Amino acid sequence: MLKIVIIDDTPLSLTMLEYLVRKLPGCQAHCFADPIEGLAWCGANQPDLLIVDFMMPALDGTALVARFRQIHREVPVLMVTANHDIALRHQALQLGVTDFLNKPLDNIEFIARAKNMLALRESQRYSHDRIAWLDDEIRKATEKLVEQERKTIFCLARAAEYRDPETGSHILRMAHYSVHIAKRLGLSSRDQERLLEAAPMHDIGKVGTPDAILLKPARLTPEEFAIMKQHAEIGFKVLSQMSTPLLDAAAEIAYTHHEKFDGSGYPRGLAGADIPLFGRIVAVADVFDALTSARPYKKAWTVEAAAQFLRDGRGSHFDPACIDAFFMAWDDVMAIREQFADDEQEMEAIRIAEVHM
Repeated sequence: MLKIVIIDDTPLSLTMLEYLVRKLPGCQAHCFADPIEGLAWCGANQPDLLIVDFMMPALDGTALVARFRQIHREVPVLMVTANHDIALRHQALQLGVTDFLNKPLDNIEFIARAKNMLALRESQRYSHDRIAWLDDEIRKATEKLVEQERKTIFCLARAAEYRDPETGSHILRMAHYSVHIAKRLGLSSRDQERLLEAAPMHDIGKVGTPDAILLKPARLTPEEFAIMKQHAEIGFKVLSQMSTPLLDAAAEIAYTHHEKFDGSGYPRGLAGADIPLFGRIVAVADVFDALTSARPYKKAWTVEAAAQFLRDGRGSHFDPACIDAFFMAWDDVMAIREQFADDEQEMEAIRIAEVHM
């Protein structure tokens, strides 16, 4: 039901206008002799057409329309007036009046103009609904693209995991350790979520590392280690092929998580704040979990020994702020470690590998 508001201080005119509105199909009249009351009703409701008299004592039509436009910018306004002053009409148009009707009213003209105003309103509503529908479709499409991007990231992470002796639980733990640090550093929820999704890609470049080096159950030679270090740049090149916020973050992490705060890391020897924050965060999370995890080529360090290694590297290997953040709420770190403990089958495979070393 379309709502038509009629504001006119003359009872006879109000009755006549209400009678004419009833002739319009699907319309309901809301009549007010007091312009203040009528304006208040418009503030609390959504009218489809305002019909207002020009000459009223408490608040004339132009002043009322000016206030009405502060509430409803697009609702059509039909002003009824016996005043033919062109300057006043120009003023009313500038204030937001859509059309005029002259007194005395011509019933046929009123019906025609009212229908035109309502058709305009219907067109506005259709446009708004269409815009809302398009916005919703864009949102859905964007969510679908983001979800596809996440799946791509996950598949890449799984591909790296199958070639790497590290367990799948490692990437979950280090990603959540990273978020733990980010939260204590005051990063936004969006950055924390992006870090959680991007951090598992930190070693994707190892897909380009030869098996003889990647799976070697012993210390690497200097020549082999030089080849191993190339995985940081390879990961960056793989992940930077497409530019999205998530892939950009993943590429940045892959490229920088082996840099050290004092500039002695690789691949570029960045130092201090020149190392992107995500890279500095993941460096702490990755090293802690790598140290405390068993691998075919090493036994797991104790939590206490790994924690001391991080503290000893504060300001040299690691960003002091990231180290301090990591050790805040230590119980949360241990909860992450327990929640994402290594799968027993994976641990058994590691034990078997240790026996055959």
